Amino acid sequence: MSQNARTHQEQSRLTVKGREVRLRTIAMAVIAVLAVWFIAVNTASVTITLWVADVTMPLWVVLTVTILVGVLIGVFVARRRAARKSARS
Repeated sequence: MSQNARTHQEQSRLTVKGREVRLRTIAMAVIAVLAVWFIAVNTASVTITLWVADVTMPLWVVLTVTILVGVLIGVFVARRRAARKSARS
């Protein structure tokens, strides 16, 4: 590993209560907390058109499903990239 890569890795870590934590992990935790808060304050019912049918449901359900689908797509894309990268190596 080059010196530059090692320095970059060391800079992307932070010590919290004696444990090293990646800044990326902290950022993801903050985003998750904000998403949960955003979902919790949006509780009104909304009508959504699903191609053919109109569905009325609480907005928090819609937001939760949307976030879960986004996370699943992100996991799928990350695994595909990792598989392609390992296949090239």
